[in-house]
Amino acid sequence: MEALDTLIFSRIQFAANISFHILFPTITIALGWALLFFRVRFAQTGDIKWMNVYRLWVKVFALSFAMGVVSGITMSFQFGTNWPGFMETVGNIAGPLLAYEVLTAFFLEAAFIGIMLFGFSRVPGWLHILATFLVAFGTTVSAFWIIVLNSWMHTPQGFEMIDGVAHATDWFAIVFNPSMPYRFVHMLLASGLTVAFLLAGVSAFRWLLGDRAADLRATLKVGLCLGALLIPVQIYMGDMHGLNTLEHQPQKVAAMEGIWETGPHQPLLLFALPDAEARENRFEVGIPSVASLILTHHADGVVQGLNDFVAEDGTAMHPPVLPVFWSFRTMVGTGMAMLAVSWLSVFLMWKRRRLHPDPHAKRWFAAEGLPRPLIWLLVPMTFSGWVATLAGWYTTEIGRQPWLVQGVMTTEMAVADVPAPMVASTLAGYLVMYGLLLLAYISVIVYLARLAARGQDAPAYDMDHSGKAQVEALQPGE
Repeated sequence: MEALDTLIFSRIQFAANISFHILFPTITIALGWALLFFRVRFAQTGDIKWMNVYRLWVKVFALSFAMGVVSGITMSFQFGTNWPGFMETVGNIAGPLLAYEVLTAFFLEAAFIGIMLFGFSRVPGWLHILATFLVAFGTTVSAFWIIVLNSWMHTPQGFEMIDGVAHATDWFAIVFNPSMPYRFVHMLLASGLTVAFLLAGVSAFRWLLGDRAADLRATLKVGLCLGALLIPVQIYMGDMHGLNTLEHQPQKVAAMEGIWETGPHQPLLLFALPDAEARENRFEVGIPSVASLILTHHADGVVQGLNDFVAEDGTAMHPPVLPVFWSFRTMVGTGMAMLAVSWLSVFLMWKRRRLHPDPHAKRWFAAEGLPRPLIWLLVPMTFSGWVATLAGWYTTEIGRQPWLVQGVMTTEMAVADVPAPMVASTLAGYLVMYGLLLLAYISVIVYLARLAARGQDAPAYDMDHSGKAQVEALQPGE
């Protein structure tokens, strides 16, 4: 019983750590490229609004980058403290992949982030743009190596087991394992959508505070257009990723869809309460044959059910159904909300010239032709990308259970033999600290938005210059 408690507490602790950590790379991966866009636009046009956008959001990037680095270091310690069996068994593969991330990405980011943050007026414009590009590229490379390791754990290949230890036989096969391309693109798109709604949500908040600056309008348009562009691509890639998962992890797809019995004409369940003991769903509300149509592209396509993944002794060799089922629907539901809001917003902005609203009707029409209720809606959707990302990660990681490395080792095989109270105490400490840090992080973003709305956003470049010299120092091409 104590070993079981240790396993549960260790899993919860790792889930808490990865949940907190993933929030910040999800922002920095795409925000780095957004900053590059803002910086290049300033160099092309000389319009100071683009540098004002850059100045505000580079601070958010710096804060997110710092939080990601610190939480990532804490998370990596758990491989030794809570999960020693993982490195003992597959360390020959996991270790080099994590080292590649440090050697290729972290050093690149660390070398140029100082120029990116503080080099506005201290280095030539081309060098500042280059530094921004290299930091953005570094965050993407970092994501690549982490996704490679995570994907290999789901679809392992290119190795052989010798005396219970994995040894690499083909690094190309390890890196480009069957699920890696789908997971990598899916993660990059998720980061892009997170940043798109963060940009739009903070801009909407500034608008409600009375700000009407040109940089706000530009950021709002970029955020909404980016969201409208990426969400249909994400839906398509999500479908491709789902088909890949059906091929390699059919038990996970069965849990996502709440399918217990193998058969054709599987319904798409809009609502259900999976009952693990009865091995059936309660209160089903579904659309007949649609799950089969989505998963096999045929309405009468046969989809495996969860009852096919039970050992001879009755042990379930499939993930817990309830959390996977509902985390998947949370992800999809958030994505549909993103689609509706971004497309409606872009359509209204496009139609702005034809609408010709009454200039005195300020209570209804607000920013860029958007109705005021839509502006209000964008504010709570500021962190909708976080909701979708966490739901997606829960779907993928809980959906791998009981395996830690699919078909190679179970989660229980890797857990440390430590007293459960010790893990529980550190878990409580982590939860308190992460809650406070997350509150502080959001508070800082709100504070920066309020400063920008009041026109009090402090310049990030040389404060000793006169106002004229500051503008001149930021002219493109220097």
